Amino acid sequence: MQQATTDTKPTPAAGPGGTSGSRGSSASAAVGTVLNRGLNIRHIRFMALGSAIGTGLFYGSASAIQKAGPAVLLAYMIGGAAVFMVMRALGEMAVRHPVSGSFGQYASRYLGPLAGFVTGWTYVFEMAIVAIADVTAFSIYMGFWFPEVERWIWVLAIIFFLAALNLLSVKVFGELEFWFSLIKVVAIIAMIVGGAAIIAFGFQAGGATVAPGLGNLVEHGGLFPNGFEGLLASFAVVMFAFGGIETLGITAGEAADPKTVIPKAVNTVPVRVLLFYVLTLGVLMSLFPWNEIGTNGSPFVQIFSGLGIPAAPHILNAVVITAALSAINSDIFGAGRILFGLSRQGHAPASFGKVSRHGVPWMTVVMMTGILLVGVVLNAVIPEDVFLLIASIATFATVWVWVMILASHVAMKREIARKPLPASEFPSPWWPAASVATIVFMALVIVILGAFEDTRVALYVGAVWLGLLVVGYRLWVRGHGLVRAELADETASLPRIPAGTPAAR
Repeated sequence: MQQATTDTKPTPAAGPGGTSGSRGSSASAAVGTVLNRGLNIRHIRFMALGSAIGTGLFYGSASAIQKAGPAVLLAYMIGGAAVFMVMRALGEMAVRHPVSGSFGQYASRYLGPLAGFVTGWTYVFEMAIVAIADVTAFSIYMGFWFPEVERWIWVLAIIFFLAALNLLSVKVFGELEFWFSLIKVVAIIAMIVGGAAIIAFGFQAGGATVAPGLGNLVEHGGLFPNGFEGLLASFAVVMFAFGGIETLGITAGEAADPKTVIPKAVNTVPVRVLLFYVLTLGVLMSLFPWNEIGTNGSPFVQIFSGLGIPAAPHILNAVVITAALSAINSDIFGAGRILFGLSRQGHAPASFGKVSRHGVPWMTVVMMTGILLVGVVLNAVIPEDVFLLIASIATFATVWVWVMILASHVAMKREIARKPLPASEFPSPWWPAASVATIVFMALVIVILGAFEDTRVALYVGAVWLGLLVVGYRLWVRGHGLVRAELADETASLPRIPAGTPAAR
C-alpha cells in the first residue's frame, strides 16, 4: 500500500517567515509512523456524499420545511452553492498540501497557530456533538424493532463495533462507508422515483389529505408562506444538513492519488448532494402540503405506503439506521484524523499522533469512543425534542470551520500571487469574488443563529467555546505549537495514476 511521502517523518515546525525553528525537533515525539494511503476515488466520493446525507435530510428537513415552506428549496440551493465554493477552496488547498489534519493545518500555516488550534478543536467539538446525537438516534431506531431492549445497550454495542472497525486499516473503513452511503443513495433515488410515479399516475400518497401534484408547491400560502423571515430562519437547519461534507478534505492525507481523487470528488459530490436535497424535498412538497409534512409520521414512509408497499416503515427504519451508522463512522474518522494533525502541530497530546501497524491513529479512535460513551448516559436524560438545539450548535461549529477554510484559502492565494508560487493545479473558480461572497454568506448564517430565539443559544455556546479555546491555547500550548505549520507544496510533484489502475477507480 502506497504511503504518504509527506508523512514519512514529523513535520518540522516553522517560524512566521517559513523557516524551521529549533523547537521543531520536539515534534518527533508526536508520530511513531505514517498514515497509509488506502482510499481511492470510490471510497472518497461516497464518504463525502454519505456524510452530508443523513439525519439532516431524513429528519431535519421537516423542521426546515416548517420554517420556510416551499421556499426551503431556495434555501438548499443557496446553501449548496456556498458549500460548493467552500469545497473548491478546500480542494485547491488539499491538492497543494495533501496532509493529515487538513484544514486545521492549513489554518495554522496561512493564518497562524492559534487559528489552526481553534479550527481543529472546533471541528472535533462539532463531530463529538453530532456523533452523540447520532448514537442516541440509532438506539431510538433500534427500539422500533426491539422495544423491550434498553436503549443504552444498543448505544454501547454500536460504539464498540464501529470503534473496532476504525482500528483496522483505512481501506476497511472506506469500504464500510462506501456500502453505508450506497444504501442511503439508493433509498433516496427510490423515494424520488416513487414520489414522481405517485404524481405522474395520480396514486394517492399514504396519509395525503389533498391530491398530489406540483400545485401543492404554491397552493398553500405560496412559495414564501412565512415570508422572507421564514427563509432566513431555515438556514440554521439547512446548513446543518450539509455539515460533514468537509470530511472530504481530511481524506487527502490517505488518498491513493490526491491529485486525481480530490478534484473528482469535489466536483461531483456537492452537486449530487444539492440535487438529492432539492429533488427529494420538491417531490415531498408536491405530494403533501408543506404544513403537513412531519406532523403525521415520516413523509418518507408515506411515499412507500402510497406505492402499496406494506413494509414501508421497516424499509425506512433500515435506511435511517444505515444513515446513523454511516454518520457515526464518518464522525469517528474525521475527528480522529484532525486530532492526529493537531498532535503533529503540538496542539494536542503527542499520544494522538501514534499510529498502529495498520496505519491508523489508534489513540484518536479510543478518545472518540470515550466521548461517544457519554451518549450512553445522555441517552437516559436528553429529551428527544432537542434536535433543533443540537443542529444549531453543530451549525455554528460547522460554519466556523467553513469560514476558517475560506480565510485560509484567501491567505494562500494572496501568498501565491505575492511570492510568486506555481499556479494551483485545481484552482477555485470565480476568484476572488465568489470566495468573498461566500464568506459574507457564512457570516450571515452566524448572525441568523443569534437573531432567532430558538437557535440563539447556539451562538452563546459557540462564543463560550471559542473563548475557552483561546484561553486553553495561551495556557497549555508550548514549543513548536506556537509557530506556524510548515507544509510541503506538492504542486506538480505527485505523479498521476493512469486511468484504469485500481487506485484510480
